[in-house]
Amino acid sequence: MRHRPTVEFEDMQLLLRSGLGRLNEARFLLLQIIDAAAARAWIGEAPVSRADAAVPAPAVALQLAFTAAGLRALGMDEEVLRGFSEEFLGGMTGDDNRSRRLGDVDQSAPERWEWGGKPEQVPHLLLMLYARPGGLADWQRSVQDARFEQGFHLLRELPTSDLGGDEPFSFRDGISQPKIDWQGRQSTDPHRRDRYSNWLAPGEVVLGYANEYGELTDRPLLAETEATRGLPTTEEDGARDLGRNGSYLVLRQLHQDVSGFWRYLDAQAGGNAERREGLAAAMVGRHRDGRPLVRTGAETIPGVPPGHRLNRFTFAGDAAGHACPFGAHIRRTNPRTGDFPPDVDGWWSRMVRRLGFGQRRPGDDLIASTRFHRLLRRGRPFGPPIAPEAALSSDPPDAERGLQFICLVANISRQFEFVQNAWCMNSKFNVAQHEGDPLLGNRCPLAGGEPTDQFRQPDPAGPARTLHGLPQFVTVTGGAYFFLPGLRALQYLSKLPDGQGERMR
Repeated sequence: MRHRPTVEFEDMQLLLRSGLGRLNEARFLLLQIIDAAAARAWIGEAPVSRADAAVPAPAVALQLAFTAAGLRALGMDEEVLRGFSEEFLGGMTGDDNRSRRLGDVDQSAPERWEWGGKPEQVPHLLLMLYARPGGLADWQRSVQDARFEQGFHLLRELPTSDLGGDEPFSFRDGISQPKIDWQGRQSTDPHRRDRYSNWLAPGEVVLGYANEYGELTDRPLLAETEATRGLPTTEEDGARDLGRNGSYLVLRQLHQDVSGFWRYLDAQAGGNAERREGLAAAMVGRHRDGRPLVRTGAETIPGVPPGHRLNRFTFAGDAAGHACPFGAHIRRTNPRTGDFPPDVDGWWSRMVRRLGFGQRRPGDDLIASTRFHRLLRRGRPFGPPIAPEAALSSDPPDAERGLQFICLVANISRQFEFVQNAWCMNSKFNVAQHEGDPLLGNRCPLAGGEPTDQFRQPDPAGPARTLHGLPQFVTVTGGAYFFLPGLRALQYLSKLPDGQGERMR
């Protein structure tokens, strides 16, 4: 395992360390560069909030991220760009295969998107603004000064709403977040750590630090010149590190059909409110107040905050999916698995399992170790709140509702795209068959015509209960991959020369 360098919070954007939950108002601006020199000048002076200012929370915050097209528009040389990941360079809509893997087909196909689906709709910058209640409008006006107006065209504003910690379907949100192991308390050695843990190596989120493999993720390394001298230096060979203290940011605008969700469940429950709530909880994997369907084992632990109790569990005690169905949303997006199944302990049982023997349960060894596929979520809902009872009314309030989904990762393919493809959209997850994520799934039939619009609830008393004809509850209406640079990298970007770039290391 590599040496752990000192964590440089002073060079990280604040979003890497805080979800800025106390800044209830937020707005995301998608920008295109129209004057590179003016844009670079504005970036160099932008009041970007740093991660060493996370406590206490500031009154306002500003964060900046760039698409590959945006870095080109600023003047970055193609040789330097090649140091970024293939997924980032290709973009979220880079090819049909990627769209298919992400589930962006049919109603969610990029050609239907409001932004990001066509080349002329791809933003160059993502400007994220946060403020305390009542302060966002003034903060935005102060940011959009004359130089800003000269350098950028506003492609689209993405609004957000404060729903009191809930998402639009009325479920408590933001509970299952990994804790970044900034102090290096936990080993990444599989011989010393094989159980599920909520601690995550910094390098799974921040470039330039060791990940869960004990390695550094590839990122652009530049030769030392006068222009690159302000960038961080790699410990291995002294190259200038453009990626260090940065991250990849995934943004997807998700429209949620709240009325359709509750009306479908009400019909399946025959109008019985208790049954309706039970079906909703089964699909999500939690009750609306955030309580998981499996026992947490932490109900009586003194000193454990209530919010932590909602996240202190695994699915090891629910091997048959009787408490939380295999296809439930939270079980798909975070299976809470370790490097070995829970019944494997000691070198002999590990060796037996590696050889393919000793399987005791049908789901053993079917899901990859979760620690290599975690996401740090930073999204915000949008649209006015609506209670299930109002959503079921004959004339529910009409409004756009959904989620501005944001996650931070160091490896787009291994983290976001893996979770989206292998766990959420896959019609075969664990022992579940012919069903996608009950919330995020697109319901498109498989190539052989097999349906994916089902949801099964295993029943210990008999056959599983199967729901058929699930509508599509969530539709993608925009998205892009961004690079969230460190503060020194932002200064480097602000000084890029016109038409020239730096040599790669």
